[in-house]
Amino acid sequence: MAAPTAWKPSGIRDPQQEAEVQRWIESVIGERFPGVAYEYALRDGIILCKLMARLQPGLITRINTSGGDYKMMDNINQFHKACAKFGVPDVDMFQTVDLWEFKNINNVTKTIYAIGRTCYKHPEFQGPFLGPRPSEENRREWTEEQLRAGEMVIGLQAGTNKGATQAGQSFGATRKILLGK
Repeated sequence: MAAPTAWKPSGIRDPQQEAEVQRWIESVIGERFPGVAYEYALRDGIILCKLMARLQPGLITRINTSGGDYKMMDNINQFHKACAKFGVPDVDMFQTVDLWEFKNINNVTKTIYAIGRTCYKHPEFQGPFLGPRPSEENRREWTEEQLRAGEMVIGLQAGTNKGATQAGQSFGATRKILLGK
């Protein structure tokens, strides 16, 4: 039996989402991605650091543009720290190995979407934005009278059993209790 088309395991990449993320990053940093695949363009962390530096100047102290693997992984670590300072929830962050070893590029894309959602919380950022605006709190105040009135109402979703009894039901066999066996 084939899986429904809308269902996607978390590790499966979505080229449309990756293209949307790429366009958004390019518009924010004002540069085009190099002519390599999405994951290779992000792997050294340079583009990610440029993104965070543009979103909030001062978050990234330095960007390593040359050096070995250690320097490039340092870029990713700086990116993680900048995301935390920017307000991206920790649960939305990819692990370094997801990008560095291409273990789960989908998590990288999800992190960038989380950054895009977090941008809405920064009024100094004028856009462009990525993804939908997060919902905001809609606090309501209820009087004691309103709360008590609500206790008396049976919600339609819960249904009602008003007047329902089992009287007159006679289907199925009766229960037989056999003693001594």
